[in-house]
Amino acid sequence: MVTVLLLCLLLGFACGLRSLTPPAVVCWAAHLGWLNLSGSHLAFLASPIAVGIFTLLAIGELIGDKTAKIGPRTAPGPLTFRVITGALCGSALTTAAHASLIPDLTVGAAGAIAGTFAGYRIRRALTAPGKVPDLPVALVEDLITIGGSLFLVTRF
Repeated sequence: MVTVLLLCLLLGFACGLRSLTPPAVVCWAAHLGWLNLSGSHLAFLASPIAVGIFTLLAIGELIGDKTAKIGPRTAPGPLTFRVITGALCGSALTTAAHASLIPDLTVGAAGAIAGTFAGYRIRRALTAPGKVPDLPVALVEDLITIGGSLFLVTRF
């Protein structure tokens, strides 16, 4: 149970960095059979439609993050969405592990809050005037999110 909680926390943290990449990875993992969500309330995540939609949205977010048009992830709307996707990802891991839903869903949401604020503060500190340009920092954040999400969903 502790392992599932830790995985939910970390995948939620990844949702705080990029709100749509971890759910896209969860959809792909379910579609490929890495996560068994069949017969559950989350079985739809394995469908080609969910895989396609979440993948396109994640790609759009990864591209949009590199523009100045995206507002801060800590604003109420983006933060709430990250909490929802963190809870969704925690729920998917819980379902695949046949574990208790409520603690893992909550831990996924808490991980998203932590990831949101940690990612925001670290990125702002690294990209302060005279420091590292924003694009390399954003790309590293993308790689951490994608690689971390893939690593976490393959632990089952």
